[in-house]
Amino acid sequence: MHMAPRYFVPLAVVVLTAACWLIHPLHWALVIMVPVLLLTLLDFGQNRHALRRNYPLIARIRWLFEDLRPYLRTYIVESDREGRPFTIDERSLVYARAKGDISTHPMGTELDVYSDEYEWLGHSIAPNEDAPKSWHVRIGADTCAKPYDSALLNISAMSFGSLSANAIEALNKGAAIGGFAHDTGEGSISRYHRKHGGDLIWELGSGYFGCRTRDGKFNPDLFAEQAQDDQVKMVEIKLSQGAKPGHGGMLPGAKVTPEIAEARKVEIGEDCISPAGHSTFSTPIELLEWVAQLRELSGGKPAGFKLCVGQPHEVMAIVKAMIETDITPDFIVVDGAEGGTGAAPQELTDNVGMPLREGLILMRNALVGANLKDRIRVGASGKVHSGAGMARSFALGADWCNAARAFMFSLGCVQSMKCHTGECPTGVATQVPWRQRGLVVDDKAERVARFQSETLKSLREIVVAMGYESPWELTQHDMYQRIDSAKAGPLDEVYGFVKPGQLVDDPDSTQYAHAWRVARADTFRRVL
Repeated sequence: MHMAPRYFVPLAVVVLTAACWLIHPLHWALVIMVPVLLLTLLDFGQNRHALRRNYPLIARIRWLFEDLRPYLRTYIVESDREGRPFTIDERSLVYARAKGDISTHPMGTELDVYSDEYEWLGHSIAPNEDAPKSWHVRIGADTCAKPYDSALLNISAMSFGSLSANAIEALNKGAAIGGFAHDTGEGSISRYHRKHGGDLIWELGSGYFGCRTRDGKFNPDLFAEQAQDDQVKMVEIKLSQGAKPGHGGMLPGAKVTPEIAEARKVEIGEDCISPAGHSTFSTPIELLEWVAQLRELSGGKPAGFKLCVGQPHEVMAIVKAMIETDITPDFIVVDGAEGGTGAAPQELTDNVGMPLREGLILMRNALVGANLKDRIRVGASGKVHSGAGMARSFALGADWCNAARAFMFSLGCVQSMKCHTGECPTGVATQVPWRQRGLVVDDKAERVARFQSETLKSLREIVVAMGYESPWELTQHDMYQRIDSAKAGPLDEVYGFVKPGQLVDDPDSTQYAHAWRVARADTFRRVL
């Protein structure tokens, strides 16, 4: 009689268990065999999983390798330049700078300099070794009573709740040591942001955490109370973020601890909802009026917004509203679709939103084309982790850069891809106390500060090599990209860059003619 394969493993396990029971020297093995037998019988009898039912016990090997696959791929299979979202080489650069190790590389580049993806910055025969040792950018110089002199590399938005208490403390202490800014993320200002006194950029998302009414609306009085604190240097409205643009979120009530409730001004154990859109404005003009209100309520501190660019006509509508009202934000942060730290729906992460390069070029062109760039500082955020990456952003119109995951690496993150599970092995993105314990605040704060400092030194080396006095002198003409294996050229041969005032004076001569034509200051919708 033919026996179905599903019986083989259970019979074998039964025989082995019986042998251990009957043969005295093997009694110790019952400690292993009895649990294995129970697991085999459980698989054999259940009716929810076909593989486990047909192949008891051994089907679990498949799941074991699925769980191990990311680690085996990262440490054994992938080359140094194949990993995603950050390669081993990219992470190693951050680790080396954070630890103060040598970050040089032998034997020349490993990149294929003739591939379509290769790009480079043009150096000068006459390097400028007299360039300043460091730079700051003044934000809000013409509109604010309390402008902010920002470092050129700051910590991008990451909330307490997404990151652990120890991680927030280490980031903020590192910012205090290094003299740069720490964006709170939309989870508002927690006790851990305040403990070490590092400069804060307070981000306001659609949930208005930290300054909300009981029903989730914006509360001006609560906002003013916190925004006027000396530690808060700027206020940033989050319109969208790179990882999940146009998508809201919810922190389940079970995760709303007393500390999170305190920071966000919500009830303990209550679902914490961030709507997809804001309730304080519905038009470009109303957005700018709110920016002006936040600037006033904060006591004259810089106010602006962050967005991942989606619809070009919406950017043009905001620009038209600036022209019509003469209200401008002090800054705009462009977040690329490649950005992201915690959990986000995969299809949004992979398919929605404009990458940083295209988004930054569009924002630069919109502001330059409307003669507004001199009034507004532009920040760049989206996978920034190196001086070269910063230099590229400056060449495209940025005035400073923000980084999130790079600073997570400086804390010890190993890209285990467990951010959304609470099982982060290094204590960075978890609320589990014993996991957090591995992250020692004082040690990691020094690494955070060192990474920022060493990355800015790298940026200066590039600026010096290009013969410039500051990174703001870099333009699209200094950045070259290979178009194919036989042709390469400056970036303005690949992308269009508008001239000052061109959108206002002659929009039809630009690639944004349609977007400009259908944009209006009183609506985010296309007006055909």
